Formats: sequence, structure tokens, C-alpha cells
Amino acid sequence: MNKAESTSLKNKLNLYGWEEAINAEEADLVILNTCSVRKTAEDRLFGRIGRYKSLKKHHPISLAVIGCMAERYKEKLLEIEPEIDLLVGNFDKDSFVEKLEEGISDDKSISSKGSRRTMLQQEAKKVYHFSEIYGDKNNFKAFIPIIHGCNNFCTYCIVPYVRGREVSRSPMQIFGEVDHLLSGNVKEITLLGQNVNSYYYLTEDKEYSFPLLLEELCRRTPEDLWIRFLTSHPKDFSDHLIEVIKNNKQLCRHIHLPVQHGSDKILALMNRKYTRGFYIDLVEKIKKSLPDVSLSTDIMVGFPGESEEDVEQTVELLRDVEFEEAFTYYYNLREGTPAGSMRDQVPDEIKLKRLWRIIEVQDEISRNRKKERVGCESVVLVEGVSKRNNTELLGRTERNEMVVVPGNKDLIGKFLRIRAKSLRGKTLYGEVIGKG
Repeated sequence: MNKAESTSLKNKLNLYGWEEAINAEEADLVILNTCSVRKTAEDRLFGRIGRYKSLKKHHPISLAVIGCMAERYKEKLLEIEPEIDLLVGNFDKDSFVEKLEEGISDDKSISSKGSRRTMLQQEAKKVYHFSEIYGDKNNFKAFIPIIHGCNNFCTYCIVPYVRGREVSRSPMQIFGEVDHLLSGNVKEITLLGQNVNSYYYLTEDKEYSFPLLLEELCRRTPEDLWIRFLTSHPKDFSDHLIEVIKNNKQLCRHIHLPVQHGSDKILALMNRKYTRGFYIDLVEKIKKSLPDVSLSTDIMVGFPGESEEDVEQTVELLRDVEFEEAFTYYYNLREGTPAGSMRDQVPDEIKLKRLWRIIEVQDEISRNRKKERVGCESVVLVEGVSKRNNTELLGRTERNEMVVVPGNKDLIGKFLRIRAKSLRGKTLYGEVIGKG
């Protein structure tokens, strides 16, 4: 989401005559687009600000902090970091550039004589507006937000408090952006939302759910376009959606389906609104209808009240489902969320021990799943040159598998048909057998 919003902001700045600097030392304006989902993301921001504090001593840059941390901390962030010149919340990003142009002097400086400004809507007036274009048609991949905010209020999650309630984007605006991107080099689009499955938009003549939006999008786009979506909430993953994926070639056979935990007790404390049994039944339904699908998930350990037995239930879930990949992390206390004031907080050293247990199990599963892919043919979209060898390329299959193949950088952004020949460590290596 932040990548999409940053690209949108960059597009708009370009329209107003701003150009991207080669580095911070050459810049007039530095914009930090922030995330508050985990503490590590916030810690990273404070580290970045420290760098720009030093730079400001001998180079007159203006420093803008935008996004979730601005929304979460508000003016308190200016007290913590006085070097910030402009603070912009999530509900003001769409008008940021216009306000920037109104308020700056000819030398592109936001602040004047040490004054600082904020763009933070009052609680009662917060309304989110989507930008017209989020992707760059000159790139081969694009991220397109279709829904903003979240209504689920998982007890550990700060998103509803910093991004607000769900707001769905107009289907016509989504289709218009896709048409714009397809006039360029875009080969893959990813539809974004905190919960894409709950997308809902009522026009004068049609009621759009997420599956109906996908159906319409597939009717409007060529079959060689890849369409992905992030992120899905299991409770809203409908039979209709499974059927739409099955019937449309554009929709990639990869689903990210965050389970978060394998214990019904912890799922209830998290307010996830489904049980372990419901999730496993859903996975079985998906695999039956889409036998070539790959699944990835999110796993959190160390939630308040978690026991060793709860961790073992999560291990069992991993082995039952056999995800291709799992994004694992331990619980970060977020002030202002219900979980932050729960009793029985788990000590960090125990969280870390449990996390390594989960990682070891999932690494074994992921490696075994990748072994099964050796000898298989796939189409990959080439994404870049390997960092280890400039005669090799990194490509991603529609199942979201990374594959290394020989080739030169002229193939970046193109589809190739490959055969996986071997697995080295965690990486599949293949040979090119034709065009995709």
C-alpha cells in the first residue's frame, strides 16, 4: 500500500515540475512515507530521521513525514523530532502536493524561520480520497489500491485507528487506471487493500462485490495480463471468489491467506472471527477447486496468553496445510489496541524462542514444496538481474515462486517459459525453454 501511495505522490510531484533527486544530498525535499503496523517499522523511521538531522546541518533540505505514523502520533511526533518540517496524515495525502505548492517559497523550502506545519484532519472530518493513478505505466508491475481502511478490529492491529473504516474505490476509477497502465508496459497488477475481500461499491445500475469486480476486470483485460490481490481475510473468502479465480486465466494461482495462529483460543483473543477448523475447510475447498494453487500466510507468535500448547497447534496447522511460504513475526505491542492492555504478555525472550521454532518448521515445509517443483514447467515474469551473478535473472511464476534463469537484462519485464532444473538452498534454478 505504501509503495502504491508513494508512486502516486511521485507521479503528482512530477506533474508540478519536481524531479526525483539522485540522493538526499542533492534533494530540496525529503518525504518519508511511514508505516505503524509493527514497532520495527517505526524504529526504522527514527533511524532515518537521525540521518537527515545530520544532513540538515550542512544542506538545507525540508523534511516531510507522511502516512500512518503522522496519523498515529500527530503533533507529538513534532515534539519527539523537531527537525520535521511538515507532518501529513493518511487523509491528506491526496492534497499534499497542492498544499505543498501553496505554502513553499521559490527555493522549495517548506518551513520559514523555523516554523513547521501540519496537515492532519480533525477526527470528525476524516474522509479518505483515492488518487486517480497509483501505478507507473512505464514499469512492468503496478500496485492498485481498491479499498482503504479496515472494519475488522483485530485486537493486535493498529490499522483501523490510523487508516480508518473501509472505503471502497469506484470501479470506473479502477478500470480507468488499468486502461491507463495497459497503454504502457505493465504486465502485472496487484489489487491492494487491508481486506480486498470486503470490497463493495454500489453504482446506479450495479452492485459490485470483490468477485464481481474481478470478473468485470478480467472481461476488460487481455488474457496475458497477470492479476494478483492482497490481502485476503479468511472469513470473507467466498465460494464465488474461488469460482472466479478458477474461471479466469488472468488471475494468478497464488493466494496469500493470513491465518495468524493455529489455536482457537488465540484466534478468539485476536478477534479473527474464524476457527482453525473453518480455515482448514476453506483451504481444502480452495485446493480442490484450484489444484495448482500455491498458498502463503502470516503467522504471529507471542500473543498475550499464548501457551506452549498453542504454539504446537500452530506447528500442526503448518504441517496440515503445507504453505509454500509463511511470513512469521512475533507480537509487537501497539498502544491503543485492545491487546496492548491484555494480561499475560509474553516475555520477548520466549517470543523469540517460539518464533525460531515456527521458522524452522516452515523452512522445512517450504524446501520440500520447492523440491516438488523441480522438473516442472512454468511461465515467469522476469523481475531483475541476480545480485550474485549478472548473467542470471530473477523471475517470478504466477504461483509466486522465485526462479533464477540465465539471461541478460534486456529480458527484464518479459514473460519466459522455463523448466525448473534444481534447488540450491532455498532457490529454484531453471532453464529457458521459450517465450511466455
